[in-house]
Amino acid sequence: MKPSNKLKVTSDYNPSGDQPQAIEAIYNGLKNNSLNQVLMGVTGSGKTYTMAKTIELTQRPALILAPNKTLAAQLYGEMKVLFPKNAVEYFVSYYDYYQPEAYVPRTDTFIEKDASINEQIDRLRHSTTRSLFERNDVIIVASVSCIYGIGPVETYSKMILEISCGEELERSFIIRQLVELHYKRNEHNFFRGNFRVIGDVIEVFPSHFDDKAWRIELFGDQVEFITEFDPLTGKKLRTLDQIKIYSNNHYITTRPTLQEAIKKIKIDLEIRIKQFKEEKKLLEAQRIEERTNFDIEMMEISGTCAGIENYSVYLTGRNPGDPPPTLFEYLPDNAILFVDESHVTIPQINGMFKGDYSRKSNLANFGFRLPTCIDNRPLKFLEWDQMRPNTIFVSATPGPWEMKQTGGHFIEQIIRPTGLVDPLCEIKPAKNQIDDLIEECRKTISLGYRCLITVLTKRMAEDLTEYMTDLGLKVQYMHSDIETLERIEIIQNLRRGNSDILVGINLLREGLDIPECALVAICDGDKEGFLRSHTSLIQTIGRAARNINGKVVIYADRITKSITSALDETERRRTKQIEWNKKNRIVPKSITKKITTIVEYQKNIIKKERNLYSNISSSKHNSVQYIKVLKKEMLKAASELKFEEAANLRDKIKSIENKELEIYSET
Repeated sequence: MKPSNKLKVTSDYNPSGDQPQAIEAIYNGLKNNSLNQVLMGVTGSGKTYTMAKTIELTQRPALILAPNKTLAAQLYGEMKVLFPKNAVEYFVSYYDYYQPEAYVPRTDTFIEKDASINEQIDRLRHSTTRSLFERNDVIIVASVSCIYGIGPVETYSKMILEISCGEELERSFIIRQLVELHYKRNEHNFFRGNFRVIGDVIEVFPSHFDDKAWRIELFGDQVEFITEFDPLTGKKLRTLDQIKIYSNNHYITTRPTLQEAIKKIKIDLEIRIKQFKEEKKLLEAQRIEERTNFDIEMMEISGTCAGIENYSVYLTGRNPGDPPPTLFEYLPDNAILFVDESHVTIPQINGMFKGDYSRKSNLANFGFRLPTCIDNRPLKFLEWDQMRPNTIFVSATPGPWEMKQTGGHFIEQIIRPTGLVDPLCEIKPAKNQIDDLIEECRKTISLGYRCLITVLTKRMAEDLTEYMTDLGLKVQYMHSDIETLERIEIIQNLRRGNSDILVGINLLREGLDIPECALVAICDGDKEGFLRSHTSLIQTIGRAARNINGKVVIYADRITKSITSALDETERRRTKQIEWNKKNRIVPKSITKKITTIVEYQKNIIKKERNLYSNISSSKHNSVQYIKVLKKEMLKAASELKFEEAANLRDKIKSIENKELEIYSET
């Protein structure tokens, strides 16, 4: 039996508005084993809280699927606060930068795979799979990258080293097992995924920890003590009776399996070479022979090779065309799935396999990879659909696919806890939209509020910003060319009043939460398409739903079907919300939200750096490792011509080195 705590929401708030009805309806659906449910919740109605209370009520582990890392991070932070005593985990792609292997036949260009792995996210992925094996009270927040293949659960679950106090274990056996689990022996530079041996003491830094390590003390061939300690200071934290050491790599393979895989690879290689020669493709034949033989040689020597994931079909023992092992295979049978922002997430899942297949086919056809490389892929949509557990699709604007699964039925959540109603919408001619827009902005700013403007192209956003700035308005623009951290800073500036107007293209995608916004203007609203579809318009209108004086102006010379349906839906919701407020004597209030996110984030970074400096004297090799990481980042920034960033990193390295010299000169 897995030990676990009861799934318990910790919050000062109780379900309000139509949250209780939504929670009860979802719970009843799960109790009746409904595979598909749709929660249609408007912006600001507390959909995340509804998900949390449903998890608490069902006492079932849950996977929450988000369309991107940013939204996944927001949900992860909220769930960590709501479930402080439970295992809330984060599972997203561990690449900070990823350039996949590719071949462009038209220009005869081969692009090598280039990637930068984020160690912290990799640790969180390991923490996720460990929690699934050891606990029942697990809530996982993941991005759509979780439908990509990882190591098979049947192999990963067997490759575990369990050690108990008093157990008879040879020192050499433990070391061999750690190497089998992909841990690296390093006596001087002790960090996650490493182990070191000092006489009869073996210290292991587990793959799922970032601030704790384990010390195994032997007396002869007997395990005498197991302790948990701080790897930075060496301070003992607690004594343990038993530990489980999981693999340092999800793609772990036993040596017998690897040897069997190599035999199959050699057979398929011979077949492929013969095929190319029969087709008079001698260059491709030579290329596949050299590249594959090199990979085989590396696997025989080290147990792995660059791009070993392309041989996954051999290593997992699955047949070509079978679904790859993914996080979904690690989930317990009673898990539930929430698909957040389903109108975006479902199309993403549907499209991921097709793009991957096109790229891999080119590699196989031109002799860069064996045809089986295609089986290193994300799940096909139908495979995901058949594999997923009981699912709740969550969105303010559910897509046609999820609505079809429920026969058009949905659970509605349109009452906001604050009593706010959807904003009034006004349609104005697009002919003189800029002059009218400026006048509307001036009125809104004079009342102390902020404005959001959506346009159709990056050029329009930049030109409009420049024009309005020349008129004396405080304007900034935001689009996909703006980096993530800079976007956050722009939003913070808008909220603080350093700027009054924000111009963007697809602001609904940015996850904007600006209670100070009282005007949303949609330029060229009659240019029907993705940016002016029914879904996009409703999502954009929702940006003004956090302020009691919120207003939306749509500039259009003709009323499109998308505008009509968006306005009808908004009015339907407004009517229900107003009736609810009257019935329950609720006075609407604007949402209030502190502007502390960035400041607190910077303070935490400074605090961590100070802690690192203060602990240098007790663990010199950790400061050396930190400097190595910073130097790597500095060189990368310089190679990308980001000289200002490189200079800042250089100054940080010098600061650490100087601090280190001061500490050691004092001692």
